[in-house]
Amino acid sequence: MSATDPTRPAQEVVAAALRERSPACRGLFLRQLMAHALAGLTLLEGADAASEAAYRLADAAACSRRKT
Repeated sequence: MSATDPTRPAQEVVAAALRERSPACRGLFLRQLMAHALAGLTLLEGADAASEAAYRLADAAACSRRKT
C-alpha cells in the first residue's frame, strides 16, 4: 500500500508521517495536521460539521486531562 493509496487507513498515514519526524517535531506536526484537517472539513462539509468535530476533539482532550 502506498502513501497515496486512498484506501490506506488514516491512522497508518499519520503513524508513518510521525515516524519520519523527530520526537521534538511531532507535536507541531500533529497541531498543524489538526488545523489543516479542520479547514478541509469546513470546505467539504461546512462550518457546522467542522465545529462539531473541533468540539469533540477539545472535549476528548479535556476528559483525558481530568483523568490524570
